[in-house]
Amino acid sequence: LAAQPAWAPAVRRLACMRGVSTFTAFGLAVEIGDWHRFTGSTIGSYLGLVPSEDSSGSQRRQGGITKTGNTHARRLLVEAAWHHRRPYRRPGAGLQARLDHVAAPVRQRAERGNRRLHQRWLNLDARRKRSTISVVAVARELSGWCWSLAIMED
Repeated sequence: LAAQPAWAPAVRRLACMRGVSTFTAFGLAVEIGDWHRFTGSTIGSYLGLVPSEDSSGSQRRQGGITKTGNTHARRLLVEAAWHHRRPYRRPGAGLQARLDHVAAPVRQRAERGNRRLHQRWLNLDARRKRSTISVVAVARELSGWCWSLAIMED
């Protein structure tokens, strides 16, 4: 099904991110559907990956993530985000094979995203954040990178 003309372009581009295999990319493509209804900053809130907030006057309190939206897509992104914890020196064999099947602009964007997400993880580690907090923050940013890849033209 992932090779069907309706899904194949988005699946091929999404699979260029670390932790996102063809199966995960197809799951995201099916669960999100039309990527053009979002922006890079609204996709995270649609998936429930943004912190809840209880504010009044000058006081601002942020809580855990809202967990609204699509549970399956959120779980797929969180699982994929764990792959960005390890250093990104060069793509593995599977990722390289997927990168070979996309256009150069898509490949460059995915490379920038993969490096940025690992750097984000390092910054959160330097601030001594718990790994469960870090993975959700990386998943929120990963959702934006996936959005940017999904709406690119071939």
